[in-house]
Amino acid sequence: MRVTAVIIRILRQFVRDKRTLGLMIVAPMLILALMNVVFAEEVFDNIAPFLIVFFVFFFVFLIAGVSFLRERTSGTLERLMATPIKRWELVIGYVAGFGIFTLIQSSIIVLFTIYILDIQMVGSIFYILIVTFTTAITALTLGTLLSAFARNELQMVQFIPLVVVPQVFFSGLFSIEAMPNWLQKVSLVMPLTYAGEAMKDIMIRGKGLEEIVGNVLLLFGFSLLFILLNIRALKKYRPT
Repeated sequence: MRVTAVIIRILRQFVRDKRTLGLMIVAPMLILALMNVVFAEEVFDNIAPFLIVFFVFFFVFLIAGVSFLRERTSGTLERLMATPIKRWELVIGYVAGFGIFTLIQSSIIVLFTIYILDIQMVGSIFYILIVTFTTAITALTLGTLLSAFARNELQMVQFIPLVVVPQVFFSGLFSIEAMPNWLQKVSLVMPLTYAGEAMKDIMIRGKGLEEIVGNVLLLFGFSLLFILLNIRALKKYRPT
């Protein structure tokens, strides 16, 4: 019941914040449309799978981190922690509330890219939605986790070149085979490595669920880890 109350609160907050909704949904589509014009058709078809998961990851990470930071700096988080709600209930409520909008965002971006921009797609759109949604949840949980270490929105934005940008090089957009072995191992802890590979398997290679399930489970594993760390990070507001 308390989790439901947190979810409803997040949904109402999003509905009132039209600019955030626009940033999450409209901005990625505009950038993808621009890149579709700039790049040749063959090139865009090849990089589109990575662009989809990257933009989903980037915008969800940014919005979730800044929104959760505002909850903390405005005193809302402290007031919630003063109620009988448990830390895990609060984290699950936030993840579920934001998750509803990330599901909508992921679906709109995928449908726009495939049916409006008409990029190449060999596999199932249902599998594409699964990958983009799990990518969004991973970005959501990571963004809320890192927001606990930021004091203001500027510091939250500074996490982007440290956390998000490096993942571009390991998402499959660039070949990592020519990189040093130690650098290739870094890709193992980058969520976009698995998201990009799964999207390429579906959209370009036409593979099915059996071939991508490993990458999807790893993304869920990242999300679970970040959720547990989120619960622990809230311990400084209330020990229990």
